[in-house]
Amino acid sequence: MRARDLAEPYPTVALDDQALDAARLLADRRLPGVLVVDGDGLPHAVLPASQLVRLLVPGYVLEDPSLAAVIDEAHADRMCAALEGLRVRECLPRDVPRPVTADADDTAVEVAALMASSRTPLVAVLERPRGGRPRLLGVITAANLLQHLLEVAR
Repeated sequence: MRARDLAEPYPTVALDDQALDAARLLADRRLPGVLVVDGDGLPHAVLPASQLVRLLVPGYVLEDPSLAAVIDEAHADRMCAALEGLRVRECLPRDVPRPVTADADDTAVEVAALMASSRTPLVAVLERPRGGRPRLLGVITAANLLQHLLEVAR
């Protein structure tokens, strides 16, 4: 089976989308991360939900986690306000790696090797027509790849 056959639609956000909207998308769909695309709709980064959670936690608590106990519930309920007005691009770590991509014609084993070597739970699948612009076909998640490999093993 080829990567194009394994690729599924996956939520994306653009670099200039609101961070709060990205957080809602992650929460509503219970996703571990979302694919961030550039102005051409091509993979730019993966924004993990944990990165948005990190932005919600005050810096002094990150430096000394024992201080989390002194934050009252009223303050905790307003933590998401930290994302208001931020764009997705502002939430990405400075050293965020480019997402791992596979060619549409790559095999399931090639995709598995990409996932394993890069330790990523998702691979973006690109169709790269000769002389044309690449196009995002979808994403292969580790869970879906495992499901496919287990079905083949039966």
